[in-house]
Amino acid sequence: MSVVDFFNLLVAALLLAGIYAVMSVGMTVIYGVMKIVNLAHAGFIMLGAYFAYELFERLHVDPVLAAILALPVFFAFGMGLHWALVRWLPKSDQPTLPSLLLMFGLWLILQNVAHLIWGTGDQSILTPRSTSVLQLGPITVPEVRLVVFVAAALSFVALELLLQRSWWGRSIRASIQNPYAARIVGVDDDRTFRFAFGLGTAFAGFAGSLLALLYSFNPDFGRIFLIRAFVIVVLGGLESVAGVAFGAVVLAVLETFSIMIIPASYQPVLAFSLLVIVLLFIPSGLAGLVRRRGRLA
Repeated sequence: MSVVDFFNLLVAALLLAGIYAVMSVGMTVIYGVMKIVNLAHAGFIMLGAYFAYELFERLHVDPVLAAILALPVFFAFGMGLHWALVRWLPKSDQPTLPSLLLMFGLWLILQNVAHLIWGTGDQSILTPRSTSVLQLGPITVPEVRLVVFVAAALSFVALELLLQRSWWGRSIRASIQNPYAARIVGVDDDRTFRFAFGLGTAFAGFAGSLLALLYSFNPDFGRIFLIRAFVIVVLGGLESVAGVAFGAVVLAVLETFSIMIIPASYQPVLAFSLLVIVLLFIPSGLAGLVRRRGRLA
């Protein structure tokens, strides 16, 4: 492999990592605050793709703008789902069977509703960006991937600012770090949980809208990305938003460079293998490993 090929693959991996991070962070927020493994995340990603598709086809809205509009729409949708369904789940500091069954059932409902509305055929969003490339010296960058990366990176930065500087963000971080201490200092469980579920749903819909620019999609669209998101969340440490970024980079680099030796159809095997390795040897994820090394130093 030449140096130019190496850098082209590296740039492609970093651009892919951006959307992988945004795709996974919603699952991390919901798990960290509520200890719910959100299997319905796949359905939210799929709905995000169709949301951008409908706005683009019917109203000729730019897909990137549609992705931005997905944030408030899916935030409200997630808040509504929490009020109607999720709030009735028993609270626990560990994932429970009722929460898994509810999220799995919700995913199936969303998938079947999508089948009824849009059918089983593949759809895609094609714009002039889809075929445009930027030539940066010897490095070729697809314009659509660069646009998606910028949108994903800006949203990730906005989420970090929200978590660090807003009252809601601090309540979420407190609930992730120590839910019992958070209650003692006055954090309202129900409001924080509702906000966290809405935030996680918003980022899933946003990621789905951006992914629709890169891939064709159908009602089963979210499944393969759910697997990747789960691997990234475990790799990042389950409850670490910053760890999600590191996990996304690791998975994106492995997938991109593995194309040289592994057919693309076998890439899910790579993700599963990475998940098994992490669970066996780094159960606390990369964030936990860094914290442990810091204490030892």
